[in-house]
Amino acid sequence: MTKPLALDSGPLGRIAHPRPNAEIALWLEGLVRRDRVVYLPEIADYEVRRNFLLEGLTGSISRLDELKTLLIYLPLTTEMMLKAAELWASARKLGFPTADPKVLDGDAILAAQALAVDAVVATENVAHLSRMVEALNWRDIR
Repeated sequence: MTKPLALDSGPLGRIAHPRPNAEIALWLEGLVRRDRVVYLPEIADYEVRRNFLLEGLTGSISRLDELKTLLIYLPLTTEMMLKAAELWASARKLGFPTADPKVLDGDAILAAQALAVDAVVATENVAHLSRMVEALNWRDIR
């Protein structure tokens, strides 16, 4: 059985951008057409949406909202945040921080969300995420 996917903010931003990357848009369209389970994690939506809001990209915000209906929106839960705190601390203890210690670590939160639904993270940031969760470059996922 094929594992579900959870989109990282990099691929999500490229899909929702006013000039979407054609390659990744076709990739996602193909997954949806083949009924692949694809999650839109709340943390990825937050990371992408805040930048679109800052840049005034209202069309991209609308596209994000549309993707919430096309994909399976994965809201954060208390259990996910507790797991994210564990992942964050573990990565630092092992000497592999994924972000500055003073910032909210979206990678740890995304990893916790993916673990909660046994999903592979589709990303452009395999090095950081694969320390916490199964992660593949989106180009390597068919």
